Amino acid sequence: MPEGHTIHRLAADHFERFGGRPVRASSPQGKFSDSASLVDGQVMDTTEAHGKHLFLGFGANGWVHIHLGLFGKLGFGAVPAPPPTDTVRLRLLNDGAYADLRGPTTCSLITDGEKQAIHERLGPDPLRPDDAPDKAWSRISRSRTTVAALLMDQKVIAGVGNVYRAEVLFRHGIDPYREGRDLTRAEWDAVWADLVALMREGVRNNRIDTVRSEHTPEAMGRPPRVDDHGGEVYVYRRAALPCHLCGAVIRTAPLAARNLFWCPDCQRS
Repeated sequence: MPEGHTIHRLAADHFERFGGRPVRASSPQGKFSDSASLVDGQVMDTTEAHGKHLFLGFGANGWVHIHLGLFGKLGFGAVPAPPPTDTVRLRLLNDGAYADLRGPTTCSLITDGEKQAIHERLGPDPLRPDDAPDKAWSRISRSRTTVAALLMDQKVIAGVGNVYRAEVLFRHGIDPYREGRDLTRAEWDAVWADLVALMREGVRNNRIDTVRSEHTPEAMGRPPRVDDHGGEVYVYRRAALPCHLCGAVIRTAPLAARNLFWCPDCQRS
């Protein structure tokens, strides 16, 4: 499932290609046909992201709400657009570009009130400028749930996925099995600030890199990572490999329905 930086990047990409201009909308698959007809020919006046939710604004006609889920894909191309396949839930098109949406968990046309309800059930997003760590801290500081599970709970903090969870906990030497209530406020503020910086870099570079400059392959004289994830990381998908910092074997275990990765020495309880 794409993490929050990808959704913010998609919001910016949509506005760059379609913002401020009338957009042709269709649903070759047919599942979004009625709603597509309501925004067809309308101006996309804004785009927005909150966590893993993408919103495309069409003024009085409402918002196209997209959640990619595990299998959704959004791709862009230049015109002339090829004929869409019958797997395309939504195609957006203008005289310069097209975008095809396939396999999302959610693709619906919603009102301002319905959009607000989604925001209200989500936690703060490190990539939203007006969001702050306080709301998340009020839940984390009282919780007996592990901090690793809390970071994946979108009601606590929105946009963090499995990669950022594993990496930010490693960067701060936090045992993923610590209970939320055992974190200090200083630790949480440092984690939040780090997520803000890392996820902004993710938006800029369209990939996740979490290693500090002194731990890059060039600095350490080690081979670069080869993985379809693409970025340089400390522990994510590095189970049974040596830690870049201490040499201990990276561990993995299921937690919150995803595989957790951590270093047992660098992240002692």
